[in-house]
Amino acid sequence: MAKKKISRRNFLATGPAVAAGSAISARGLTQESEAVHGTPPSGISLRVQSLISVLTKKGLLDPKAVDALIEYYETKIGPHTGAQVVARAWVDPAFKTRLLENASSTITELGLTGIGNSRADLVAVANSAQVQNMVVCTLCSCYPWALLGLPPSWYKDFAFRSRAVIEPRAVLEEFGMTLEEDVEVHVWDSTADLRYLVIPERPEGTEGMTEEELAALVTRDSMVGVEKLQPYRPEGEV
Repeated sequence: MAKKKISRRNFLATGPAVAAGSAISARGLTQESEAVHGTPPSGISLRVQSLISVLTKKGLLDPKAVDALIEYYETKIGPHTGAQVVARAWVDPAFKTRLLENASSTITELGLTGIGNSRADLVAVANSAQVQNMVVCTLCSCYPWALLGLPPSWYKDFAFRSRAVIEPRAVLEEFGMTLEEDVEVHVWDSTADLRYLVIPERPEGTEGMTEEELAALVTRDSMVGVEKLQPYRPEGEV
C-alpha cells in the first residue's frame, strides 16, 4: 500500500502545533529532573528536543512558532478561562439561560471565539441539588482545551473512560463525592464534534463576592463534574 504523502504546506501547518503539544507534555514530565543543573534531558524531552532541532535545521520548523504556541497553551487557555464563564453564569441568570441554550454562541459575549476546535460545538450543563453532571470521552480524550486547559491524565485513562458510564456513582465516590440516593447522575460523552462544560453549583457563603472572586473558586475538576465545590470560608474562620 502506498504511503500517504504529506505536503510541505500541511506539514508546516501542523508541525509546530504537534511539537508544541509534545514540548509542553515533556516539560511537565521532566520538570523535576531538569531542575538539577547540568542534568541532560531524557525520554520524551530528549526526543522532542531532537525532533525540533532536526526540523529546524531542515528549515521546516521555526522555533519561535513553537515558543509562541507553548506560551499560548500555558497562559492563554486553561481552567481560568472556563472559570470566567462559570462565574458569569452564577451572577447573571440571563447569561446562564443563554449559555444553557447555546453555549458556543454565548461564550463569545466574554470575548471567547472558540474552544480550540473549529468543528466542535460546546454544550453547557448545570449542576443542582437534584442533578450531578459528569463529562467523559469514552472513545479517546475529547476535551474543551481552551476552556479547561490540557486534560488531566485520569481523564484519558481507560478505566475512567469505561467506568464513568457503567458505574458513575462509584467513580465520583473515588473522587471524594458521595451523593444522596435521590440525586440523578447524568454522564455526557464528548466527541470530536461536541464538547461539554459543567456549571457547578455556586458554593454557599459567596454572597456579595465579585465575579473575579467567584472565578477564583472554580476548579477544573468541578467543570468536568467530578468535584463539588465546598462552602466558602474566609481565611482564619473555622
